[in-house]
Amino acid sequence: MSDTSGAMIEAIGLSKEYGLFAATQNISFSVPRGQVAAFLGPNGAGKSTTMKLLTGFLAPTAGTAKIGGFDVSTDRLKAAEILGYLPENGPLYLEMTPSEILDFLGSARGMTRSRLNERLEFVANKCSLKGVWGKPISKLSKGYRQRVGMAQALLHDPQVLILDEPTSGLDPNQTHDVRELILSLAKTKTILLSTHILQEVRAVCSRVILINEGRLVLDGTVDDLEQGERGMEARFRELTGAAK
Repeated sequence: MSDTSGAMIEAIGLSKEYGLFAATQNISFSVPRGQVAAFLGPNGAGKSTTMKLLTGFLAPTAGTAKIGGFDVSTDRLKAAEILGYLPENGPLYLEMTPSEILDFLGSARGMTRSRLNERLEFVANKCSLKGVWGKPISKLSKGYRQRVGMAQALLHDPQVLILDEPTSGLDPNQTHDVRELILSLAKTKTILLSTHILQEVRAVCSRVILINEGRLVLDGTVDDLEQGERGMEARFRELTGAAK
């Protein structure tokens, strides 16, 4: 069943346990259509685990994840049709070129030749890959590999984007370009953005979801994290138990 409520990303009591260790514990939130939400937390808080649960790459111990109203456990293919996912340090076929890997991924998704050619042109330009289009990925810098990962997430023009550290490894100019890209995509897409860079939250997000030790500790606006003159960094440290 597809979404009728307007919520495009839903976590409903999501928990993931590895033996006695709970990576996430009863996490619930929803992101409505057209919103850019920051997903924050210190290292080891469970951000990447939660994103893998939302995208169906991991099965939850308890709870439900939905994309566009589709349960990713029972309607995985329907959810995948409308989802673009950029994992942190996502795997790439290093012997292939950006052109080859994106063509392969588009074909695997069943895109028609004309539509795929159109989207390849789009992502090559939007992700600034033209200069390395025919170069083996093994020869590319971390920043360019990250851009290839972003391109695969965008290739099928998904309604929902889940991005895990999309500016990791990028220089300041590339970071600016990716932020501008996210802002342009936000006009038509729902985006969940994991980042360690609080400046990035201010630049592109309207909502903050903060977890610590696998639990949700804040779900509100950027202003809720800022709390006036106290500053976002100080509030983040307070909520994650790092404040002195």
